[in-house]
Amino acid sequence: MESSSDNQLFDVVVIGGGPAGLMAAGRAAERGAKVLLLEKNQGLGKKLLITGGGRCNVTNAELNNRLLLANYKGSDQFLFSAFSQYSVKETLEFFNNHGMATKVEDNKRVFPVSDSALSVLEVLKKYNRAGKVTIESMAEVTKLNAHKDKITGITLKDQSVIKAHSYILATGGKSRPETGATGDGFRWLSEIGHEVSEPDPSLVPIACKERWISKLAGITLPEIKINIYQNKQKHFTKSGKILFTHVGVSGPTILNMSKAIGELLQYGEVMIYLDLFPKQDLGSLDDSLITLFSEHSNKQFKNSLDTLVPAALAQLIVELSGIQPDLQVNSLTREARKSLVQLLKAFPLTVSNLLGTDKAIVTSGGVALTEVDFKTMSSRKFTNLYIVGDLLNIDRPSGGYSLQLCWTTGFVAGNSVPILSLK
Repeated sequence: MESSSDNQLFDVVVIGGGPAGLMAAGRAAERGAKVLLLEKNQGLGKKLLITGGGRCNVTNAELNNRLLLANYKGSDQFLFSAFSQYSVKETLEFFNNHGMATKVEDNKRVFPVSDSALSVLEVLKKYNRAGKVTIESMAEVTKLNAHKDKITGITLKDQSVIKAHSYILATGGKSRPETGATGDGFRWLSEIGHEVSEPDPSLVPIACKERWISKLAGITLPEIKINIYQNKQKHFTKSGKILFTHVGVSGPTILNMSKAIGELLQYGEVMIYLDLFPKQDLGSLDDSLITLFSEHSNKQFKNSLDTLVPAALAQLIVELSGIQPDLQVNSLTREARKSLVQLLKAFPLTVSNLLGTDKAIVTSGGVALTEVDFKTMSSRKFTNLYIVGDLLNIDRPSGGYSLQLCWTTGFVAGNSVPILSLK
């Protein structure tokens, strides 16, 4: 690292080259600040590239801030000031004006038309290049140096010290540690006196006990009802998409239920019952099966369900039903058919555990919101420190809300740091 740090040539050092850090660095540079961005990985945006299955759910197209912020579970009163400065409208304009077309899918999820997270990263890289941001990769920070109410510098792994007028901390949470998100920022903030609650996996896939679950890996069911039970009592229900994995279930609806499921697990076994045909009651579904079986009366039972559900799931339902696979459907008893209807309306899965931070989309926990001024994203303890993105103790669902938090807080921080030097 060059000795520029000793002479305070930079207005601001941004620590972390993810979405919040790149937005913050780009905005500060756009205003004329001299910016240094430090990234401990070889390249920028490593976690960004895997979000949304590599497609990147950029934001949620809810343009009403009040309705948007209601999704941030009790943090809305803190976030209103930041989101009144930069919200969904500004995010869409930013990416569209930088040449990235977007599209809106189910539940107002916004994706690049390219269906590639790389498109998002390229916009952010160009934004930083245009502002002449100095980027240092493989730059691993080990601590923040503080004196009274100021950050006086940051120490790198090689023991060199970087100094600047201001510091923006954008190191992310602890989800997906293989991307470098190992919770360093939480530790540094705690060391200098910030209140930090221990992060837990928040939006996480669910592992199930059934060994046969791996047979369904890769199957997506677009619109089903997911019922959560404990001790034969229903606790809550959600409707939406579900994705089967090699070890359990995932998808937006499951991710958004995962924290509540995890809390229930502390008190005993949790069952998931999937209603595969939520638009039909038991009687209506039974009538549909009667019609299906009468139209294909000579079919064997094992070949009769492929028009209803994906083939692998159909075969598993045959196995679980207890009905002879080779039996012709016109020989099915009324009791067997009724039992099959019950299975289709309450397909059982036994929760084993929540997958850990290595599979989490985001983690909950982080810096106490009362210790951050959301008008500027500055620390209330250290006047030249700004805290953004996943470091904040804000719960939010899947659906573009996490990245919007990054765009908003990153922009506000980059828009607020003082510019004291000339480029």
